[in-house]
Amino acid sequence: MEAEPTTLEAFERALAARAEGSYRLRLYVSGSTPRSTKAIANIRAICEEHLLGRYELEVVDLYQQPHLAKDSQVIAAPTLVREMPQPPRKIIGDMSDEEKVLIALDIQQVEP
Repeated sequence: MEAEPTTLEAFERALAARAEGSYRLRLYVSGSTPRSTKAIANIRAICEEHLLGRYELEVVDLYQQPHLAKDSQVIAAPTLVREMPQPPRKIIGDMSDEEKVLIALDIQQVEP
């Protein structure tokens, strides 16, 4: 079992992530339902368009790892959690409304 990071380690990672402008996202889904599959495809497309090279996305299947839902206080699926930069933010749904996702996660769009 992996040891939990110390408060200092977590703080240093948060500072590094903010300085790099990178995002750490975790998408909680419930199996391979159509809604879960749609949420995965939608958030990947949003990340590739707006965060290319600046994000890490982890997909968690709550059927396989239900304890992670409790740890992150996730009560519905699909739920996307922005872990970095701090503070954490959550959005529930299939991520089909791109503008709503960008606003909820406070993702700054880079103008060409």
